[in-house]
Amino acid sequence: MAIKIFYVEDELFLGKIVKESLESRGFEVIMESDGGKATELFKKSNPDICVLDIMLPNKDGFTIADEIRELNEEVPIIFLTAKTQTEDVVKGFTMGGNDYIRKPFSMEELIVRIQNLLRNKSEGPQKISSDSITMGKYNFQVHRQVLSTGKEDRKLSFRESELLKVLYENRSTIIDRKDILNLLWGNDSFFNSRNLDVYITKLRSYLKEDPQLEIITIKGIGYRFVVA
Repeated sequence: MAIKIFYVEDELFLGKIVKESLESRGFEVIMESDGGKATELFKKSNPDICVLDIMLPNKDGFTIADEIRELNEEVPIIFLTAKTQTEDVVKGFTMGGNDYIRKPFSMEELIVRIQNLLRNKSEGPQKISSDSITMGKYNFQVHRQVLSTGKEDRKLSFRESELLKVLYENRSTIIDRKDILNLLWGNDSFFNSRNLDVYITKLRSYLKEDPQLEIITIKGIGYRFVVA
């Protein structure tokens, strides 16, 4: 059975290209250009995944995602956005999005992200089973606590390594800040909370050579590790 994609896009020329490209690869695509009609069509179509443009007539993609989440907590949602501000990306995640792609994008990138989200949905959070993980330009040797770019090896502290491991294992979800604190420090005290801020900053600096890797702060909730 073909994977059913619910696609909301008001740029009709772009939408036609994306729809036909996805269908040529075996996907079934239900497309809507009017944000005001999107939620009702979602109810009727029961898709496997949603791809939502943010800037839409009558109702924006954030609002549609919020309404979809009231109906279905599990269906993956990808946002398409021409915006580059971090605040818009964060808002997308807090409104129930699972991933985002900035326009312009390639069909290959969209398909890979669709496949990754559907795989993550079926498998759930992935516990690391290998001692060596490739994430973007980096190789993470878990037990050696080494992060390598091929040019240099960086020895991580125990907590840096454990934090990166937790973020990677939960890369398909938003992980609660309190859960990280209780897991790595044993409690969520103010002192430990400030320590977590320091470690997040360090990991961001270690991963800065690859712009496809992002540790995004979801204000008041926690973090999401985006591995493009």
